[in-house]
Amino acid sequence: MIIDIANQIGATSRQVAQQHTERGETVVVTLERRYAAEVADVWQAITDPDRVRRWFLPLTGDLREGGTFQLENHAGGDIMTCEPPRHLVVTFGGESSIVDVVLAGEGDQTLLKLTHSVPIELAGSGAGALYVGPGWDGALLGIAQYLAGEVVSDPVAAANTPEVQDFNVSSIKEWIAAVEASDTADADTISAAQQAALAQYAPDLVRPD
Repeated sequence: MIIDIANQIGATSRQVAQQHTERGETVVVTLERRYAAEVADVWQAITDPDRVRRWFLPLTGDLREGGTFQLENHAGGDIMTCEPPRHLVVTFGGESSIVDVVLAGEGDQTLLKLTHSVPIELAGSGAGALYVGPGWDGALLGIAQYLAGEVVSDPVAAANTPEVQDFNVSSIKEWIAAVEASDTADADTISAAQQAALAQYAPDLVRPD
């Protein structure tokens, strides 16, 4: 699998913010990416178990609003909102970790907007984005490749290849820039989060800068 890292990284916009909500102070990461596919096709790619396993992980559960989901050896949660083919809100790995996905577009173009919010107590600061942002970048990359017909036999193995880890290094740099722009974490906190993110997302590469 060959990845045009610069183009794939550039296809996604990233934002980090600290917000006051009815649930208290939260850190929110936002990603947006456009796909050359119809809204219904993108919706099925992210919700149909037979399709999700082709670019991400096996998906099981009571897959309806009010039900639950589980990704194999990964996060699970409650399905809070499910309005096909436009809006999905789930808890992700914990009841205070909320992922909100909105699909918008007409014809063969779809804009996917994903927000992931967690309490400041869990995130620590905006630098907490470095623990989840690169993972979402990888997911959006997987969707793009799948929709383009680039299906791999083992998505888990593919996600750990040196090429994808190199993509993750570039992703981490972009998330550092987003955190710095948000002014939600100091330099030392960002540096510590960077090292943890590199260990998590690029364990076979030594890229301390």
